[in-house]
Amino acid sequence: MFNIAVFVSGKGSNLKALFEKIDKEKIKIVAVVSNKKNCGAVEFANQNSIPVFFIAEVSNDEFIDYKTLAKKFFDLNINLIVLAGFLKKIPDEFIDLFNKKIINIHPALLPKFGGKGMYGMNVHKAVFESGEKVSGATVHFVDKIYDNGEIIEQEKVDISDCNSPDEIAHKVLEVEHILLPKVVNNFFKSLQ
Repeated sequence: MFNIAVFVSGKGSNLKALFEKIDKEKIKIVAVVSNKKNCGAVEFANQNSIPVFFIAEVSNDEFIDYKTLAKKFFDLNINLIVLAGFLKKIPDEFIDLFNKKIINIHPALLPKFGGKGMYGMNVHKAVFESGEKVSGATVHFVDKIYDNGEIIEQEKVDISDCNSPDEIAHKVLEVEHILLPKVVNNFFKSLQ
């Protein structure tokens, strides 16, 4: 079995898309990681009996640190880590441990509209204000610089008829829900 862990901070729509569209006979979501105790993604994981780990820079009664999480991931034999709307930077030491095994979905066509502070609606507002006619989603490997890692795949979407950042967000999210499961399924196939 190809084991994946999904990092989340919000509603969890990309987690749901992955859960529904991966090849469940070969790929399994064995862990969900969040920096937030109360979010839709955690609720979805709980409803589907996926173990949830709460992460923080420093461990406490409710949150574990990245060093502890890495040990758990080695025990779970994690093959791929998917950042699906996770709003925290992954520490460099953790990236070193899982080099080329961490991917992220970004709601724009990188390298445009990436970097620190460029997440969620911030991205869509910047795209809207720039007057771009095309946006989309990018899946890339995670390295030590925000939105800098090698691009795996992108999907474009025409936004010329969008009248607000919200409309762009809606169109891009639809593309994300197709692109992310496709990349994960292809990642598994490429290792066979």
